[in-house]
Amino acid sequence: MDEKVREAIFQKVEKEPFAQKFGIKLLELGEGYSKVGMKFTPDMENFLGMAHGGALFALIDEAFETASNSHGTVAVALNMNITYISPPSPGSALIAEAQEFGKTQKTAVYDIKLYDEQNHLIASCEALVYRKGSPLPFLNE
Repeated sequence: MDEKVREAIFQKVEKEPFAQKFGIKLLELGEGYSKVGMKFTPDMENFLGMAHGGALFALIDEAFETASNSHGTVAVALNMNITYISPPSPGSALIAEAQEFGKTQKTAVYDIKLYDEQNHLIASCEALVYRKGSPLPFLNE
């Protein structure tokens, strides 16, 4: 993957207010691939005392966002189909990995898995992105 794109995405995620709010960190990035992590904290619980689906979705979406934009051109989500499989334990470290498995000039499809630190599958997602073709606007910052 282009090193300039890789470095720019790492810097953007580090400064992204949403990622900061959830404690999301970009761990690995390759062309069509991303690995992100966050700790499941008490403020991410729903009223049943379990992980809020929105918090888990946020981590999956960050993996999707970074993997789909790793080609250096703007990509935006069209669809995400998520299946919640098991709740994470309180305080667990969560990892989401996105892997591109199909790409055309205008679309790409991603498989995203969310695991805890014991490698238990928490959620699975298939996602579709629209590839706009324009360069990422922050590459020349």
